[in-house]
Amino acid sequence: MKSWGSINGQAVKLFTLANANGMEVDISDYGGTIVSLRVPDRWGKIGDVALGYGSLDEYTVSAYAPYFGALIGRFGNRIARGSFTLGSRDYRLATNNEPGGLPCHLHGGLKGFDKVVWKAEAFMREGAESLRLSYTSADGEEGYPGRLEVTVTYSLGKDGALSIEYEASTDKPTAVNLTNHCYFNLKGEGEGDILDHQIEIRAAHFTPVDKGLIPVGTIEPVAGTPFDFSTPHRIGERIDARHEQLVLGSGYDHNWVLDGQDGQLSLAARVTEAGSGRVLEVLTTEPGVQFYSGNFLPRAEDKPAMIGKSGKPYQRRGGFCLETQHYPDSPNQPSFPSVILEPGQIRRSVTQYRFSASAPVSV
Repeated sequence: MKSWGSINGQAVKLFTLANANGMEVDISDYGGTIVSLRVPDRWGKIGDVALGYGSLDEYTVSAYAPYFGALIGRFGNRIARGSFTLGSRDYRLATNNEPGGLPCHLHGGLKGFDKVVWKAEAFMREGAESLRLSYTSADGEEGYPGRLEVTVTYSLGKDGALSIEYEASTDKPTAVNLTNHCYFNLKGEGEGDILDHQIEIRAAHFTPVDKGLIPVGTIEPVAGTPFDFSTPHRIGERIDARHEQLVLGSGYDHNWVLDGQDGQLSLAARVTEAGSGRVLEVLTTEPGVQFYSGNFLPRAEDKPAMIGKSGKPYQRRGGFCLETQHYPDSPNQPSFPSVILEPGQIRRSVTQYRFSASAPVSV
């Protein structure tokens, strides 16, 4: 653990978790942010595969704030019009995003969980270095009802799995959808785009969106569309197809409905990168995963440029996200799995990012 600056007089720290295989992850108590994720390739060379900045100031004052590596809450993804009804009461939230000219609430609002300093405790659990983060969200914070107690635990196992365990309780009914927004590039952060990565998603259905990137309420099959990743495809293979949903999202920015998800930890997605041999498997207890192909990272001609922690510019589609979640806009979609947490309940979920590498290719 080391000091990593301060925000409004509040000290911020950076914690490092490591395992015996050379894998390391740096996590800040500011936003629960994964700042670096160093993983060996097929030759054992360590590379940082998570996009991010090199200093706290860049996370707080950068011209671009794409939620690099952050914990997201109270509600990950979008809520239409920044409003929902719970019981007989209407709740108004900040509208801090406007895709297609339609305002919505995104990733917890103006000061979501990504912008607070969490209480942090490093500890060992079954031989794995771990970090427990806790935060109390006051009743009415960002417009949400209820005092929400949240604990998020990161653990780095010897098997190459970074586990994130979420737990929340409340004193009033409220909407909760917690996730992490890490951007990955298995070639290494700043090493170009991710269009050549192969991805497989264990989902036969997805939730189509309108021009505001809000689900229209239906669950549609992926078969016969560019959204079918039931077998591996390159991310860039069909990303620019003139499919209505790809046009609306400027690429992939959609929720996949995971097959047979019954709340048990199971494989959601697998990504491989041929050059490095790195493999990422995402396992979760959540019913959905948002696959985002970095469409809104800046283009080469955009000014100022987005410069990552290694001093290299980040580019459009220079990273991908796999955000495990309940479906977007669920408080307004009664046919979707419920995100409502009641007093006396505890909402728990687990996501694992498992890294490995294929063997060197013999010549």
